[in-house]
Amino acid sequence: MTLEALRSYCLKKPGATEGIKWENHLCFMVGEKMFVVTAPDEVPVSASFKTSSELFDQLITKEGIIPAPYMARNKWVRIDDIRRLSDKEWKQYADIAYELIFEKLPAKLKKEIDSK
Repeated sequence: MTLEALRSYCLKKPGATEGIKWENHLCFMVGEKMFVVTAPDEVPVSASFKTSSELFDQLITKEGIIPAPYMARNKWVRIDDIRRLSDKEWKQYADIAYELIFEKLPAKLKKEIDSK
């Protein structure tokens, strides 16, 4: 998947926004909480995303995927090249990341996002 395709997919999620953090990381958020973080200036483009405990253990056995520095304890993984995953895989993992973050938002905020 290309960065533009990933960006487009993430921003279609209800309440999803984007922003730049740490000077050069393009982040996709819901309720101001990140669910996917990309490094578009890196070659190749890398990314990190939130995942479930079960998937975390599976994903870090794949080539090019490691526990995300500073965020592994929160079950984030880092992929060294976004092209390692197919479009189908990216959609699956972005969906999971979004849902995991969305579910932890305050009830009032979830209701606001759902009503839009």
